[in-house]
Amino acid sequence: MQPVYEDNHIIIVNKSPGEIVQGDKTGDEPLVETVRAYLKEKYAKPGNVFCGVVHRLDRPVGGLVIFAKTSKALTRLNEMFRNGQVKKTYLALTRNRPPHESERLVHYITSTERNNKSYASITPKKDSKPAALSYRLVGSSDRYHMLEINLETGRKHQIRVQLAAIGCPIKGDLKYGDRRSNPDGSISLQAHSIEFEHPVSHKMIRVEAPLPDDNLWQSFDYPPANSNADGHSD
Repeated sequence: MQPVYEDNHIIIVNKSPGEIVQGDKTGDEPLVETVRAYLKEKYAKPGNVFCGVVHRLDRPVGGLVIFAKTSKALTRLNEMFRNGQVKKTYLALTRNRPPHESERLVHYITSTERNNKSYASITPKKDSKPAALSYRLVGSSDRYHMLEINLETGRKHQIRVQLAAIGCPIKGDLKYGDRRSNPDGSISLQAHSIEFEHPVSHKMIRVEAPLPDDNLWQSFDYPPANSNADGHSD
């Protein structure tokens, strides 16, 4: 767990692949509890520490996750996410080159609890929800391609299933059609940057995560991480 931005109302951390954001049936310690313990120790807070979950990332995905430190921030951030007022940019590595240099994808996604999987179709299905994202090809090597993805909706496994639907499953994502897993069980998808109006101060916040410390990721000439955020403010 790596904090990358913090102020009085929010904290943004760089989640490692394999961490879960909220508790599940595995019983593994979720990231929200790790962050809560960090805040309790850092500020020597007695009793319970407020730490609200605003959104989630799939377990095998790394990158930026926002937590609310106050109930006011949690309520407002939840509304901002519902209204699409948070810009989230992801990076993905795929073995197959996408059909276009850039494209907006619109699908209808149906999710099943039985196998924890989502399905994308071009036309609406029973219980399906519309999903949209845009991607652009930002780099290629001999064997892999890097896509920059702007997520417009937040459906379960959305990026994974939409890229698979165009023949570009994410590297390491066996669930959605890649042929080999990554050694650490991750998939090559990162929540790379997040941009939004602060729910309390109303200043614009933009934070980027560094590229994963991995030779394949580092081999791509992607712009270095930078941030408009000042790291800590009151």
